[in-house]
Amino acid sequence: MGRLVSLSLLGITLAFLGEKFLVLRNRLKASREVESIDLLSCHLIKGIEAGSEDIDILPNGLAFFSVGLKLPGLHSFELERPGGILMMDLKEQKPRALELRISRGFNLASFNPHGISTFIDNDDTIYLFVVNHPELKNTVEIFKYEEEENSLLHIKTISHELFPSVNDIVAVGPAHFYATNDHYFSDTSLKYLETYFNLHWANVVYYSPDEVKVVAEGFDTANGISISPNEKFIYVADMLAHEIHVLEKHSNMNLTQSKVLKVDTLVDNLSIDPSSGDIWVGCHPNGQKLFMYDPNNPPSSEVIRFSIFNLNYSSPCAPGIQYTVTPWFT
Repeated sequence: MGRLVSLSLLGITLAFLGEKFLVLRNRLKASREVESIDLLSCHLIKGIEAGSEDIDILPNGLAFFSVGLKLPGLHSFELERPGGILMMDLKEQKPRALELRISRGFNLASFNPHGISTFIDNDDTIYLFVVNHPELKNTVEIFKYEEEENSLLHIKTISHELFPSVNDIVAVGPAHFYATNDHYFSDTSLKYLETYFNLHWANVVYYSPDEVKVVAEGFDTANGISISPNEKFIYVADMLAHEIHVLEKHSNMNLTQSKVLKVDTLVDNLSIDPSSGDIWVGCHPNGQKLFMYDPNNPPSSEVIRFSIFNLNYSSPCAPGIQYTVTPWFT
């Protein structure tokens, strides 16, 4: 009798794990393929051949790039080289990327930059916020961009117990920001279990010098984050749920769900067109190829553009949104 009970429990456990595995494959879009398209107007930018994790563009056309991210489970092309911040002037006829010098006193050897965001203060001071994973820890670094010297002055390192697995960031003040945690746990093994069992424990945190609090939760894998031009809405990409959440921002900086945009791909980082409010999203059509890198069958990418209309509304409803999908490259 005892053996029969044990076999029954084993069968139930294996069936449960098998069902979770099939669900995970669906969340990863493991069977999806995209057709390779040649985009004649695109060209490779020298200096970023090894890839960039995130980009943020100033109104004057200066673009910041974070490069050299190293995380468990993701392939890295420059394992021996620390991360850095590159800059490129998009208004130049032939723009090229140059690495910015960072002030002394900052630990460059362990610099592992992830998501980034810029903030321009009332006195035109430009601050760069960088999610950093030194020795796989989680911090947010605040830099001041010194235009004359084309360098970054390190201002502050921020760490907090509510930052267990920070992914991306959007600055809303000189020392104020929203950040996504793509996992609830900081331990790598527990992260894998959290993903496998689809716990939906990822969240969004608001930080200011006066308070730190969770302002939205229940995400599968909270990834990219950005803000609408009118600063009324926060957008959050939920990668493995294939969703973009439109969250209304309140005067106390709390967020409430307004709309969920469902797509057929793994959504990553977000960029917002400052004039139209359109959302541009970098996506992974097949997440299994991303996490199980094969140089002979590399992962593909695609870009989604969400067209925003009724942006200058006065009602409490979210703006109208539609989207088009642009296949990118393999």
